[in-house]
Amino acid sequence: MSTAAASRISIERYADLAGIRQVMLDVYADVRHDLIHLPHYSVDSFGERLDRHASEDGWEVVIGHDGDEPVGYAYGNTVLTGNRWWTRMDKPLPEGFDQVSTLALKELGVRPAWRKTGASLRLHDALLAERTESRVTLLVNPKAGDGKVRALYASWGYEPFNHQTPSPGSPPLVAMVRPVHAPGTCPD
Repeated sequence: MSTAAASRISIERYADLAGIRQVMLDVYADVRHDLIHLPHYSVDSFGERLDRHASEDGWEVVIGHDGDEPVGYAYGNTVLTGNRWWTRMDKPLPEGFDQVSTLALKELGVRPAWRKTGASLRLHDALLAERTESRVTLLVNPKAGDGKVRALYASWGYEPFNHQTPSPGSPPLVAMVRPVHAPGTCPD
C-alpha cells in the first residue's frame, strides 16, 4: 500500500454500535493479532471496553473503508469533570484541568495492510473534524512499536501530561493532550 491508499479511504461516522460492533471486533482482532493472546488485549476484553465506552457521553466512531474492506477505526467520547478518565491519573491534576471540554480518544486502530499509508492520521483527523471539545487526550503505551507510536502522536501535536494504568493487566500508559483543532490542521 502507498500513501495514495489513504486518499481513497472513505470514512463513515457512527454515534452508536448498532450494526457496526462486529466489524469493529473483526478489525480489532486483525489490528491486535500479535497481542490478542494476552487477557487485556483479547477480543472479549476489547468488546467489554467497547460496550462500556459506547455508552458514555459523546461517544462516536469513524470507520475507514477501502472499497468494501474495513481499514480501521478511531473512537472516543467526551470526558467531563470527575470522569474516571481523570480520576485514574497517577498524579493529581492541576486545578481546573478536568473542567476544560475534552474528547478522550479511546482507540485508534489500523489493519496491518494499511499501516504506513497515512490511514491512521486520516481516521484521527476525521474523528476530530466535527468535535466541539476544546482539546483531545489519549493514552499510549510508551513501549508500543518501540516508542514509535508515542512519537507519532507527538508529531501530531500531542504532549505528555500524566500517566495512568487504567485496568488490571493493562501496561502503564502515558497520558497525552493537544487542542482538538491543533495549529496547522483543519477540519475535513
